[in-house]
Amino acid sequence: MRVASVHRTRMTAQSAQGMVRLTLPPLANTADYAVGDWILVEPDTNLLIRRLDRKTLLQRRTEGGRFPQLIAANVDTLFIVTSCNDDLNPARLERYLALANEAGTTPIIVLTKADQVADAEPYRDMVTGLQRGLQIVSLNATSAEAAKLLAPWCADGQTVALVGSSGVGKSSLLNTLADKAPEEAQATGSIREDDAKGRHTTTSRSLHAISGGGWVIDTPGIRTLHVSDVSTGLDLLFAEIAELAPQCRFRDCTHAHEPGCAVQAAAAAGKLDKTRLERWRKLDEENRANTPVQTGPRGNKTTKAHGKRR
Repeated sequence: MRVASVHRTRMTAQSAQGMVRLTLPPLANTADYAVGDWILVEPDTNLLIRRLDRKTLLQRRTEGGRFPQLIAANVDTLFIVTSCNDDLNPARLERYLALANEAGTTPIIVLTKADQVADAEPYRDMVTGLQRGLQIVSLNATSAEAAKLLAPWCADGQTVALVGSSGVGKSSLLNTLADKAPEEAQATGSIREDDAKGRHTTTSRSLHAISGGGWVIDTPGIRTLHVSDVSTGLDLLFAEIAELAPQCRFRDCTHAHEPGCAVQAAAAAGKLDKTRLERWRKLDEENRANTPVQTGPRGNKTTKAHGKRR
């Protein structure tokens, strides 16, 4: 079976016969499971036996949390959803991209509400170049055309997940992809006009079948996404900086003040976008501060926070 929803004391799973409520073994911790996990279940009692190895895992660290919060598992493509209005924030999108890169999923930027603006190109221009090879799709989330545009990533056997702020159209997009009847549709909400902030309409993660044969995982809106444990993700996101780093004089160069820094030299020569460098520096510092490190003698190591969380 495949985990379809995870709550504090209960879980549901999708089986070949339909949705079932799982029987949890003693001392089971639902926080150890993510929507999208493949599991083995005792057929007569629906008793959860064990989780199978994950292909990918999306997770994030929350403010003050001891352990990462699991977002979704076995995701092939991450649809990072934002809208053609003031909600679009390239710096915030970079955080989602680092998260996707670290998990090993393919990120796609989905620009919703393209039908509500005279021209969506300025919004596409804002996200073009955030990462090499990044694909961008602009659409009307409530239109049947949206399912056709996203079909290449939603084929049989594929799993996509939706992430983004509240009010950007994730629930509308879910309803379109899953071709849900009105009585089964996920509730949707609008964005406040004064600050472009959305209201939470999705309160938990859930797995849904896509009409084209794939699966989609819906997630609640995320207002604040702290970066942690995403060093590889940042290197992929800022590939132009990662490629210059080996040319620096010092192996532990921070690209801030050291002599012989190839990154600073490229920025001074206009070969590297100084704004990108500044955003990399901020995320790198936050990642270092939020990523726990292991300390202590071999065989008796303990995990401690690296520094102050941002």
